Amino acid sequence: MIGYDSPVQISTVRNDERQTSALKQVAIFCDGSSLGNGREASRAAAVALLGYKGYWRAVGEYLGTATNQQAEIAAAAVGLESLKQPCQVSVFTDSKYVVETMNGRFRKKANLPWWERLDRAAKAHKVHWEWTRGHAGHILQEAADNAARRIAAAGQVEETILRDAVDKVGVVEAENLE
Repeated sequence: MIGYDSPVQISTVRNDERQTSALKQVAIFCDGSSLGNGREASRAAAVALLGYKGYWRAVGEYLGTATNQQAEIAAAAVGLESLKQPCQVSVFTDSKYVVETMNGRFRKKANLPWWERLDRAAKAHKVHWEWTRGHAGHILQEAADNAARRIAAAGQVEETILRDAVDKVGVVEAENLE
């Protein structure tokens, strides 16, 4: 996994909101991509954009022949695994499969090693899972999606791809994140 830290200033907390927890409040926008999903020659990747106090960082992982569902699960895991201490985390993903499963509405019947990885990654954190519509123009979700597709196509994580994802976000006001 390769990460890219950016000095980009982006706020995810409105000025009138106060922290109610001693845990750091982090937002993660994640997406997975599997080019050729389900075929032997598929190429998959996972990307997460992590935001804390206006700073954004991108992390990604090339997954080889994983399916799209596996890449979506891995994207959330990659983001959570990159946190260095327990946090209060809002994970935003366009995968209803991930959100509904992690909220306990779907059972984990398939992709068990992938779910185990995500469960381990989430264990240390207080996580709120939220679905966001994919391909709807949301700047953070689109940046994660684009980076995941580019890493899958490249067959490896390239720092320039992660840097481009963070740079694409630019400065965003909190009310524009929803």
